[in-house]
Amino acid sequence: MPTLLIIHHTPSPNCQELFEAVVSGATAPEIEDVRVVRRAALAATASDVLAADGYLLGTPANLGYMSGALKHFFDQIYYPCLDDTRGRPFGYWVHGGNDVTGAVRAIEAVTTGLGWRRAAEPVTVTGAPGRADTEACWELGAVLAAGLAG
Repeated sequence: MPTLLIIHHTPSPNCQELFEAVVSGATAPEIEDVRVVRRAALAATASDVLAADGYLLGTPANLGYMSGALKHFFDQIYYPCLDDTRGRPFGYWVHGGNDVTGAVRAIEAVTTGLGWRRAAEPVTVTGAPGRADTEACWELGAVLAAGLAG
């Protein structure tokens, strides 16, 4: 059974709301035969990444960059996973107070280096999430999970 690994840093109610929408989409009853594993960015390991078939990443934009927790995740898994995860699908969402450009650029740079394949457009949210934002996150989760289901 394929595994979707959701790696997230959700320090605020806004980030938590987006994370829950992603999980809801990824675990929609219509999507069968996909295992969804959730890991906080500071707890996720290279073994988790190697055991998964696709990835969803979630982070706040902090001071123009991805969160330190997601950066730490990438620092820990980059070389151990570099060769064995090339071409695997991923998606991501970013929440910021007013600008997410630097965080998006950083995620794109690291995932390009890893050779991961973006399987859905990123969801970027500034300010309080609205209905369209949570729906976009739900769809992001559903698209990645359905893509692994075959």
